[in-house]
Amino acid sequence: MSKILVIDDDPAILELVRINLELMGHEVITSPEGIKGFALTKQESPDLVILDVMMPEVDGFTVAQRIRQNEDTNDIPILMLTALGMLQDKVKGFNSGIDDYLVKPFELEELKMRVKALLRRSASTPESLKKPEILTVGDITLVPENLTVKIRDRGIKLTPIEFEIINCLVQSHGQTVASGTLLKEVWGYSPDDDVETIRVHIRHLRSKLEKALSSRKYIETVYGGGYRLVPEGVEKVGGS
Repeated sequence: MSKILVIDDDPAILELVRINLELMGHEVITSPEGIKGFALTKQESPDLVILDVMMPEVDGFTVAQRIRQNEDTNDIPILMLTALGMLQDKVKGFNSGIDDYLVKPFELEELKMRVKALLRRSASTPESLKKPEILTVGDITLVPENLTVKIRDRGIKLTPIEFEIINCLVQSHGQTVASGTLLKEVWGYSPDDDVETIRVHIRHLRSKLEKALSSRKYIETVYGGGYRLVPEGVEKVGGS
């Protein structure tokens, strides 16, 4: 049984999610607002946080950032459950440190699937951390023990999900990795209609890599196929 904290100011959503998670066998704690929710995250050490965005006083983006910045809570997976479904909202959510994003209204089976995937993933050791040796390919060096990637000796700290993505791309040896494959390998599920999760994470990961060496691009989009890692980088045309 896992302990799950649900933070949402809508009492109907709180009750709906609580009942269904308890039917799955989980212990559920609820909070109607962000400040108390963050306090409960520290006090209760839940196995998963399900977090709304639009709440009074402190919004969900801020709560997610605080969870990630606190050393006692920074490894707790976060599922953002919100009516905000625009791409920029997802980008903001992932930038704040969340692991997955589900838009309201949602299907209960989809919620259950994502909860299972996040709990399964957090309960197991990521594949990239089972082999702690440093791996170097081209300009890129992966350091699993501290979730760091080095681009020509410039260190970049990644989130666990970002590290798993780049590790999956590295292991493909320059071959295209389909979005569905990344969803399966990193999140543990592969819904056909959820490519936005991958797109947002790839965009964020790509920007981190390119900050280290702004003139080169290391992740290529293969349209209609997926993504491919270019270990030596590709010179960006016109600096863009």
